[in-house]
Amino acid sequence: MPALPKGKLQYKKGKLSKAKLIELYHGMLLPRMIEEKMLILLRQGKISKWFAGIGQEAIAVGATMALDADEMIFPMHRNLGVFTSRNIPLHRLFCQWQGKASGFTSGRDRSFHFGAPDFNVVGMISHLGPQLALASGVAMAHKLNKEKKISLAFTGEGGTSEGDFHEALNVASVWNLPVIFVIENNGYGLSTPSEEQYNCKDLADRALGYGMQSSIIDGNNILDVYNEISAIAKKIKKNPQPWLVECKTFRMRGHEEASGTKYVPEKLMKAWAQKDPLVNFEKYLLRSRYISKQDIADARASIKQSINDNLEIASKEEEIQSTELAEVGSMYAPSDNRAIEPKSKKTKSLRMIDAIKEALDQGMEKYDELICMGQDIADYGGVFKITDGFMEKYGKDRVRNTPICESAIIGIGIGLSLRGYKSMVEMQFADFATCAFNQIVNNAAKLHYRWNHSPDMVIRMPTGGSVGAGPFHSQTNEAWFTHTPGLKVVYPSNPVNAKGLLLAALADPNPVMYFEHKALYRSMTQDVPSSYYTYEIGKAEIVHSGNDATIITYGLGVKWALDLVAAEGLDIEVIDLLSLAPIDYETIQTSVKKTNRVLILHEDVEIGGLGGELSAYISEYMFEDLDAPILRVASLNTPVPFAKNLEKLFLPLDRLKVKISELLNY
Repeated sequence: MPALPKGKLQYKKGKLSKAKLIELYHGMLLPRMIEEKMLILLRQGKISKWFAGIGQEAIAVGATMALDADEMIFPMHRNLGVFTSRNIPLHRLFCQWQGKASGFTSGRDRSFHFGAPDFNVVGMISHLGPQLALASGVAMAHKLNKEKKISLAFTGEGGTSEGDFHEALNVASVWNLPVIFVIENNGYGLSTPSEEQYNCKDLADRALGYGMQSSIIDGNNILDVYNEISAIAKKIKKNPQPWLVECKTFRMRGHEEASGTKYVPEKLMKAWAQKDPLVNFEKYLLRSRYISKQDIADARASIKQSINDNLEIASKEEEIQSTELAEVGSMYAPSDNRAIEPKSKKTKSLRMIDAIKEALDQGMEKYDELICMGQDIADYGGVFKITDGFMEKYGKDRVRNTPICESAIIGIGIGLSLRGYKSMVEMQFADFATCAFNQIVNNAAKLHYRWNHSPDMVIRMPTGGSVGAGPFHSQTNEAWFTHTPGLKVVYPSNPVNAKGLLLAALADPNPVMYFEHKALYRSMTQDVPSSYYTYEIGKAEIVHSGNDATIITYGLGVKWALDLVAAEGLDIEVIDLLSLAPIDYETIQTSVKKTNRVLILHEDVEIGGLGGELSAYISEYMFEDLDAPILRVASLNTPVPFAKNLEKLFLPLDRLKVKISELLNY
């Protein structure tokens, strides 16, 4: 059972003025009265769900009021006081909870899952922990800008069990980021009590392991919260560092209203009810004669009228409507996605790895706001030496070695974008993106669709087999990400398009997954334009013209296809997709109508691979143009093996010649 509260609330106003005390009181009264009204509307079926923060208002209100209005806060679903303390118009909050257009997500997300950049508030995603790294990214932007500003993120005691909590604290401490992490320890993670969540006396003790400062606050005491957060903020603005704050409190209602509180012992509920932050502070103000009962009545009447007036505005708004075109079009931020030709005809012979390095170098020169992050990319130059020399040229602030914290680094990249920075994150191997999967597919990919912020970041993914690296350094996992709306996915096949696609990805304001095949790094050389140029993301290329059939492929598959066509003297058209999300279906359609036979080739395994999607599209829209079944050639449906002969058997190259013969002779 969670601990019983200790002692009565003791208020020490210190140098706080009467006006500030009353402001803090009104700050708690407003969300309390809104919640009471929302619970009525929930029972009436006028809102769909509610996570009550009743009894915890002092934390959200005290922390928010302790910060400057232009400092970013990352609240959770029981932090209504953050939104009200930032003076967000109530009718917009009510519209948000009713899924209407005047809310913050155009009906696409609910409750507190939204961002309000104009008010410097970024709402949660349901996975809880990832928001902490975003706050670290914002803090990093403040530090880079040499601003005396901080960020603040909330989590619950249950969220501290997540890996994202530990990664965020670790990176924030290593990099001395000015961020406050606030734990609302309210006794239960849904129905799971604290003793089943962690095995330490105080969660604040965890700070010691990260070399961080920490504090423990009575979370029901508004003056303790406000004064302590104010003091911490002052310290870390002067001396940038992260700070962990544990606020002891209690959840007086269910995790959400449908779950109830039957699992909570009655004596625990009664004991914590005596520490109600609003009721106790109100009594203190009355005793101290800072307010009168009439003042309270007037304040309640004014707030009630405001709530009702704003509810009327929200209720009069029509139910939200949209179109398929509008919904799909909302996935990406607008971008000037056009091919830019090189200004000079000068070229130089480059391997693919050198072309990638040159593109990244030119991107760093073009964008002062571009930050590179990844394991071993600074002094060491990366495991493939692509960033060798970058730290000396651009400095440690812009070329950063990271701890082995893939999830936190993607989160920091997202956070940096909230303050106008671009980022390039290098996954040491594409396989390791699994450790950041949630941040990529649930945070980065969905932000623009949800509330119109697009994380401006490129995630480089060294990928592929043929190098004898075994099952954890050889996967071609692009299909995981092409399935995720909101991401752009590109996959070059040679040095020229590797440079152009990377520069295009860096220019694009959306999150872009950039796959680069390790087997092509040093095995292919081309004359590459020396000056800046870009490719159009979403545009394929016909790299060999033919009439008898079409091979659709990308990455290393392009070399396989071209080598076969040349060796056998085949009259086959080869399409290099280059972009896997979005896909250039127009080029595919034109080629299929011309050749009437199709083979789809990729290194990824067959089941769930991109070939299945392409095959389905061609069957649905070009069936009458086909003279033969659509064939797929892919790797075996196994992990990537290590031994040379086993890897050769796994990869599709030896099966390609057989399949193309089958297609041509059908």
